[in-house]
Amino acid sequence: MKHKMLNLIIVITIQFSGCQAKIKQEAQNSESRPNIILIMSDDMGFSDIGCYGGEIQTPNLDNLAQNGIRFTQFYNGARCCPTRATLLTGLYPHQAGMGWMTGIEAENPAYQGDLNSNCVTLAEVAKTAGYSTFMTGKWHVSKNCNEDGPKHNWPLQRGFDRFYGTINGAGNFYDPATLCRDNTLINPFIDEEYPSEDYYYTDAISDEAARFIKERDKESPFFLYMPYTAAHWPMHAKPEDIKKYDGVYDAGWEEIRKNRIVKMKELGLISSDTELSPLDTYPWTEAKNKDVQAERMEIYAAMIDVMDQGIGRVIETLKGEGIYENTLILFLQDNGGCAEEIGTKGETGSWATTAEELVPLKIDEIEYDVIPRVTREGKAILKGEGVAGGPDTTYVAYGQPWANVSNTPFKEYKHWIHEGGISTPLIAHYPNLIKEANSLNSFPSHIIDIMPTLTELMGANYPEEKDGNKIHPMEGISLVPLFKGEEISRDGAICWEHEMNRAVRLGDWKLVSKGELLDGPYARWTNSKLGEWELYNIAEDRSELNDLADTHPEKLKELATIWDEYAERINVFPNPWTESKKEN
Repeated sequence: MKHKMLNLIIVITIQFSGCQAKIKQEAQNSESRPNIILIMSDDMGFSDIGCYGGEIQTPNLDNLAQNGIRFTQFYNGARCCPTRATLLTGLYPHQAGMGWMTGIEAENPAYQGDLNSNCVTLAEVAKTAGYSTFMTGKWHVSKNCNEDGPKHNWPLQRGFDRFYGTINGAGNFYDPATLCRDNTLINPFIDEEYPSEDYYYTDAISDEAARFIKERDKESPFFLYMPYTAAHWPMHAKPEDIKKYDGVYDAGWEEIRKNRIVKMKELGLISSDTELSPLDTYPWTEAKNKDVQAERMEIYAAMIDVMDQGIGRVIETLKGEGIYENTLILFLQDNGGCAEEIGTKGETGSWATTAEELVPLKIDEIEYDVIPRVTREGKAILKGEGVAGGPDTTYVAYGQPWANVSNTPFKEYKHWIHEGGISTPLIAHYPNLIKEANSLNSFPSHIIDIMPTLTELMGANYPEEKDGNKIHPMEGISLVPLFKGEEISRDGAICWEHEMNRAVRLGDWKLVSKGELLDGPYARWTNSKLGEWELYNIAEDRSELNDLADTHPEKLKELATIWDEYAERINVFPNPWTESKKEN
């Protein structure tokens, strides 16, 4: 039988959406291969978007959820780089060379900070099935971000036909660091292909994605990867978008957390007896600069709102092209809410510490600084407890208290592997395959499962070898049966390691440990010692409040052995950290 194209879109909070009145005859064949759009947001918590319990307005994601599947126990890799490496390759991050971050190269090749030659990306696999491959957004899996450095691990060299986005992991939303088109670094002021007098990176990611879809080879299916930087710090948003949330957060973090858990239970995302983890900050009544604190969360909400608006424009493009029903859209997030206090504390003032740092870039120069000190107009960029964010003259995060809200009802954050650090929405929308609209699925799943899922739907070939290099086998399982309303099982456990935070999930049981780390310069930690194992029954205690390590020693031993075997198999050790010399 001749296969026709289905359009599959995967968005990283994973969502599938809707219907189109007029579908081309070629797109109506239910055995066609879909177009795929994979969308991922950055540094957002489990409960932020509306269809997962949040008060933030995300009507487009909500609509995808209402007409698709929401996964309630889907997991990421706890941090930007590891999650991206796993999502792109279907391997655990250490197997792909990204056991930690892009900026560090350690003796162990599992921590080389660069995608290695023993993995293939989703784009490279999609090419084996004749797919066109596009990417707009954040790359962050290459240790070289410079124009004059090696580009073997930039998107075009790893399977993508077209790329617009940033090579590095963060930056100013009005003038992004390492902004790149295809293989050339650019900036918004010299890019003739996307002229804008009111440039905002999130809008550009959405608009360029829509353009790539319109300009595609219509004889081939396409795979589009859309990793947004929203809502990663800095808190940057336009006044008209922030205004929508004026006063929404004036009641403070405790009240918002309480409202969210009630809504999550009403939506069926968590069980009715799920408890709210203890507040992990000072009470709102003791907060200084309440107006500033509330505005930071207003800006954060606006950043997510604008992302959702952009997703809506991409959806409208699909409908206009007649391919909406035949497209799979997946949406997910790269880690939990971020508790990093970037620029949030201390006296209000400039990031610059020298006069040289206040010399602005010329209009044609490339911005490399993740945290710039001055705008191109020569205005100092500000930080401190009196700065909420918003314009390009500010650079701050939203801070731990609001991250605690984002991760409602769970504890811990990005970096750590308790539920708050690794739980992500996953929305899957694909009308030609998913028939049970507005459904919930509680099967414990992980980003290692995306590669086998998409490989099956694309009819692609996952290689054993590429360019003379042996390729690691995929680690996950296909979720396609779940899209069809069928049941699946996993042979074995899901495991994690990041900065010596460790975990194993096997059935309803989870073994987890928070590494004890000493403070140091950002992202360069000294490992003090391994934390003690904690044991939880996730089916009964999703918030991880009742540690069963002492009462179930055999289960602890069983899961700890699984983790040890996993650590040996994927080369967790030796790790980049040195043992603390301090007495514990």
